[in-house]
Amino acid sequence: MKLPRFLITAAASGSGKTLITCGILQLLKNRGYQVTSFKCGPDYIDPMFHSKVIGMKSRNLDPFFADRITLRGLMEKNAQGSDIAVVEGVMGYYDGLAGISARGSAWNVADETDTPAVFLVNCKGMSLSVIPYIKGFLEYQQDSHIKGVILNQLSPMMYERLKHQIEEELPVTVCGYVPYVKGCTLESRHLGLVMPDEIGDLRQNLNELAVVLEKSLDVNALLSIAEEAPQISGKDLRPARKFAEPVRIGLAADEAFCFFYEDNLQLLREMGAELVPFSPLHDEKLPEDICGLLLHGGYPELFAKELSENKSMRLQIRDAVKNGLPCMAECGGFMYLHDRMQGQDGSYHDMAGVIEGIVHKTPRLRRFGYITLSEGTVFGKDIGTLRSHEFHYYDSENCGEAFLAEKPLSDRSWRCLHSTDTMLAGYPHMYYYGNMKLPEVFLATCMERKYRG
Repeated sequence: MKLPRFLITAAASGSGKTLITCGILQLLKNRGYQVTSFKCGPDYIDPMFHSKVIGMKSRNLDPFFADRITLRGLMEKNAQGSDIAVVEGVMGYYDGLAGISARGSAWNVADETDTPAVFLVNCKGMSLSVIPYIKGFLEYQQDSHIKGVILNQLSPMMYERLKHQIEEELPVTVCGYVPYVKGCTLESRHLGLVMPDEIGDLRQNLNELAVVLEKSLDVNALLSIAEEAPQISGKDLRPARKFAEPVRIGLAADEAFCFFYEDNLQLLREMGAELVPFSPLHDEKLPEDICGLLLHGGYPELFAKELSENKSMRLQIRDAVKNGLPCMAECGGFMYLHDRMQGQDGSYHDMAGVIEGIVHKTPRLRRFGYITLSEGTVFGKDIGTLRSHEFHYYDSENCGEAFLAEKPLSDRSWRCLHSTDTMLAGYPHMYYYGNMKLPEVFLATCMERKYRG
């Protein structure tokens, strides 16, 4: 598959990657391009933002979860019908596992997918010093994949002279600059909870930024770099098993439960799942005739009072799961299954009551980052190791003991997850293409439930 593409990266988080990536995506959309965006790493939130605000298909590319041929297959599959793909990096370009490896980094994604990178350089407080700064990134790996640079927070008067000097001394194309744009920011809350009445303002801001970038970026240079990307082909990702009959699954989806890997949901559908959205916040009861339940992550702590007050839903979920309705619950969904949960306001509220104990907030991230899960079974089956990710400020009195979680490149480990013949629940977020047996055994368990009635 011929897929023009480039990856936007920077030296560190907080360099403006997300804002400028969104501006470029909006610019390309305004020009009439069919664009698919990707996000390096396990982040749910940036792809949600791209989809909700820009109205663009967006997916994850994570080299910890998936091997080279799977990554390439995911890029090829998700970009079908696109004119161009834009990949947003994560953290600093070479920042990967445990902070000491480039594996799992944006560079790793560029390397595995043969995607040229465009390096965003924050020029605030620098002029000529940007040359050795860029040079270091170009030379750190034998093939840095960096083909272009964008000079951020640079004066227009300085741009032409600095562009000439950089291109004279370094094997890289300067693809324009970004001036300081007053009032054009993305607050962290925008990347999480985007309320419907905010979306219009954010779209207007991004369109205004796209107008600025049309003038300050060398868009033709970016497109030329994208065109130089080699053809891509990867693993055939069609599932090994497709269920002959629809497997009807209740999918919690509302303001409180909104963290999904869209690739996971699509894979379930390809295997034969019929996903039926419902709201633990607003609906009084579960969808009819479901034979499985998915409770994903999100922000239940922000809606603890409302979730608690929806007593009919809480009790129905409790009874259904305790009576053997197959259920996968992760992070926020896992929190909801507890007896009680502390809300963001500090008050404790009754939850579903499936898992004994309380969930409480903590002052810092708990067990943050990638993990490998082993020594456990899923719905009674041994499916091998699972690669996963945790990101949560809340903690539980009862995290479970079913699996051993181990941090990569570290001696740190702990027990986690509740696993029975009908339930898998815990803080780890799962990515199904890391082990495609996970969705398969879940749906098989749901199908058994369907036949038992």
